Amino acid sequence: MAEPAEVLVEHDEPHDQSFGARLNWLRAGVLGAGDGIVSTAGLVIGVAAATSDRGAILTAGLAGLAAGAMSMAVGEYVSVSTQRDAEIALLAKERRELREEPEAELQELAELYEAKGLSTELAQEVAVQLTAHDALAAHAETELGIDPEALTKPWHAAWASFIAFTIGALIPLVAIVLSGVSARVPVTVAAVVVALFLTGWASARLGGAPIPPAVRRNVFGGILAMAVTYAIGSLVGTQV
Repeated sequence: MAEPAEVLVEHDEPHDQSFGARLNWLRAGVLGAGDGIVSTAGLVIGVAAATSDRGAILTAGLAGLAAGAMSMAVGEYVSVSTQRDAEIALLAKERRELREEPEAELQELAELYEAKGLSTELAQEVAVQLTAHDALAAHAETELGIDPEALTKPWHAAWASFIAFTIGALIPLVAIVLSGVSARVPVTVAAVVVALFLTGWASARLGGAPIPPAVRRNVFGGILAMAVTYAIGSLVGTQV
């Protein structure tokens, strides 16, 4: 007999506890890669529009890569650390309330399940059983939306962002430095468009999101950034 359709679909859903952690580094990695590609491409194309000096373009690109990678890593670490501190504080508050007012917390949990659609009797039974199994986890996940065993990790986000930015930034930098003077801009634009297409595709696939919107956002944003910086570089180059 064929397996029911709902059972077949169930295996594709991200129910494991590691999914939240994966989304954390995925978000940081995709943001870092996209920023590395776009910001460095805009920088080197802007400089290339103002001068044909390969050394000046390389210096500007490397400086932008180093500054951008560090900035992204520090920003991610600070941001995710703040989120983690808030999660820890909320969990500490919940532990205190469970210790001081267990009956009130049990009733609160039952009311939350009832608000989700369970009958009063079933909500009370579920609350009792989950509280007996792990009261903190039950309240944290239902009331706060936090998994006590999978808190956000600042260093994971920081390293993911740093590495992804560096890899992303190397694409336009290598493309423009290794190309001839007349081909620098078109080769770099082509490399950036391909890289942004792949970044959007990969982020959508890993996150289970629709692919076309992610690809369109990435490619359009990159082309716009390069067009603006090229126009600025051309204007400045003719004035200096």
